[in-house]
Order: sequence, then structure tokens, then C-alpha cells
Amino acid sequence: MKIAIAAETDPGEPRVAATPDTVKKFVALGAEVAVEQGAGIKSGILDEDYKTAGAAVGSNVCDGADVVLRVRRPSEAELKSYKKGAAVIAIMDPYGNEAALKAMAGAGVIAFAMELMPRITRAQSMDVLSSQANLAGYRAVIDGSSEYGRALPMMMTAAGTVPAAKVFVMGVGVAGLQAIATARRLGAIVTATDVRPAVKEQVQSLGAKFIAVEDDEFKQAETAGGYAKEMSKEYQAKQAALVAEHIKKQDIVITTALIPGRPAPKLVSKDMVASMRPGSVLVDLAVERGGNVDGAKAGQVVEVNGVKIVGHNNMAGRLAASASALYSKNLLTFLETMIDKTTKALAINWDDEIVKGTALTRDGAVIHPNFAPKSAA
Repeated sequence: MKIAIAAETDPGEPRVAATPDTVKKFVALGAEVAVEQGAGIKSGILDEDYKTAGAAVGSNVCDGADVVLRVRRPSEAELKSYKKGAAVIAIMDPYGNEAALKAMAGAGVIAFAMELMPRITRAQSMDVLSSQANLAGYRAVIDGSSEYGRALPMMMTAAGTVPAAKVFVMGVGVAGLQAIATARRLGAIVTATDVRPAVKEQVQSLGAKFIAVEDDEFKQAETAGGYAKEMSKEYQAKQAALVAEHIKKQDIVITTALIPGRPAPKLVSKDMVASMRPGSVLVDLAVERGGNVDGAKAGQVVEVNGVKIVGHNNMAGRLAASASALYSKNLLTFLETMIDKTTKALAINWDDEIVKGTALTRDGAVIHPNFAPKSAA
């Protein structure tokens, strides 16, 4: 079995799908591993590091590979070199990208979308959304503090006292929880909000204060899978009024709210931005999905009346070495479940719920029920 580690062609993607540690483990499983030349440079990994781990390093490594590991979905041009029946595993970004799914189906590859991993106990170590969001939440605080012109912790000095910064985290998933923890470690006064009642206790356990309209709708605002439900217009209006009053007093606001398959919900209006003091900072982690903050621009830091809105793309990629280390372990754990330990060959169990949940294409067709044509589904 040949496993290929492709170099990312997107100039904005510094991560890589394997590290020397995961390469060693693939080799120990009986695989032949080939890494594209320069694939790990932006994550601080040299070609020599991969060679020492047992991989071959060269060009066109995906030709004839049984498995191709990537960070991002392959382009149509890249697919031309992949053999039919090859398993391609990556963050596929399938929502709204029907043409790309059709191209992968047409190329005859078996495409797996890591971000569709079922949220079950057995798959926790394969959950790329969690591993990458954790780093994004941390980085959001670091980027927010670097744009903020004051210190975060309270400082008592002979020259006077510096007050602690106030940080408000909107959306308490994995990224939000890490943002709360990081801001608290840096000495900020932290508050947080979310539409899911279950996270209130988590927020308080990290030493932050929970802010929300806690009515009957709020108490039922979570899906069976643990995601936030979209709230009614009435609830959104009440929550917006509460947030609008709270946000005026904040120094750094971090927004993390995403709904799978939908544009990011707008949480911070232009009026809210205008109400903040000059020197305040907003960090929008949902900017690539349209943004939670009105006025946020993907890939830019914009300033509105002295308030900065940070909209960096690929926040996890801003910590490329750490992100690649975690992502590559997610891939290793996932792929291990599909390797026959006796024959050392790829043996996909199509009845496994992890496979069913992540498989996008097979035998020339889009097979995932969320994306397959209605007649096929």
C-alpha cells in the first residue's frame, strides 16, 4: 500500500498532512510512504526529516498512490494524476461546492471529508474540527491582544494601576472555550455567551461569567449532535439587545459562531461596532463563512472609527507546526481503522459509521446523503 503526502497548492495553506512521527507509524503498519518535495517546509519540517522517518521524498508522489493525504481538497487538475479507487482524505469543504464534489466523483476517487467526522466517543481522536478549532481559539486571543494597545492583566505599579482588559467570547464551542482559557491565563476579565445552555457550566468552570437571555427557547437550543440550533427571530432580538449593551464595555471581542452548512450568523452589527471605544478589537473566527461581525473582511484587519476588526483566514494555519502535528494525528487514527493488519492493505469497512459519515464519493458517484443528488440519495 502506497500512501502519498501531497504538498498544498493553496498559497494560504501552510499546514501539511503528515509529520515525521506519523510517517514512522505508517511505515510500521507496512505502508510505503511518499512525501512531495517541500510539503512540510511551512510547518517547519524538512524533507530530510521525512526521509529519516522512512519516507521517500520526490515529485508527482500521488501518481499510483492507494491513499492520498492532504489538508485541503485537491483541485480538478491535481485529480488527473490520482488513480481510480484511490482514497483521498482531506478537509473537503463540501457545502456549496457541488462542482468540486462532482469532479472528485468523476475522477473515480474515494473521497473522505474529515470535517464530517461523527461526534462519537470512538472518533474523538479523529475530530479535525476540534483539533484545529482549539488552536484557532488560542490564536484569536493572541492576535486580539497584539492589536490591542494595552496590557491584558491588571498591573499594580509605582506609577499607577493598569486595569485588566475585558474580553468577551461569543460562541462557546471548542474554539470559544480555548479562547476563554487563554484570555484568563493572560489575566483578562472574561465573559462569554452561547445559545446552548449546556456550556454555561463550562464557561463558569474556566472562571468566566456567562451572558445570555435564559428563557424557555434557550433551554432547548441544542441539537442531538451537540451543535447550536438556529434561534427564532424573537430570541435573536432579545439576545442582540443584551449583547449590544454588554459589548459597549468590552476591550476585545472574539466571535466563533458557525452553523454547519450555513453562512455564519451575524452577531455583531455596525451599531455595536460603533458603540465600542476606540482601541477596542474584534476578532472574527467565522470570517471565511461570511463572518459574525458586520464589516469584517476575509484576510484583512480593518479599522472602523478606531475599532479594529481582525479577519485573518485560516486561523489554525497561523500556528502551522502545531496544527499540522494535531491534524496529521487525526488522519493517522482515521486511516488506521481502514488498514488490514494482516495483509497491510487498504480494507474499507463500508458499514462502519465513521466511514459512512465521512465518505463523499465512491465508484464515480457522490454518495454522502447530505450532498448526493436527490434521486441517488
